[in-house]
Amino acid sequence: MTKGSPSMGKKSGKKNFMRCRRCGKPAYHLRKKRCSSCGFGNSAKLRFFNWMKNSKKKSCKK
Repeated sequence: MTKGSPSMGKKSGKKNFMRCRRCGKPAYHLRKKRCSSCGFGNSAKLRFFNWMKNSKKKSCKK
């Protein structure tokens, strides 16, 4: 069994992700049939979590 460049050549030609129709990011998984970024194909709602929000630093005035 070899490591490195010869093994990397075996990976060519395989495609798992393509561009999503809803968000446009190359995150639509062809075998799972869903977008890992926006959730297209999994649900009608956009994939969103509270940790995705930008946390604004609260300025304390003294």
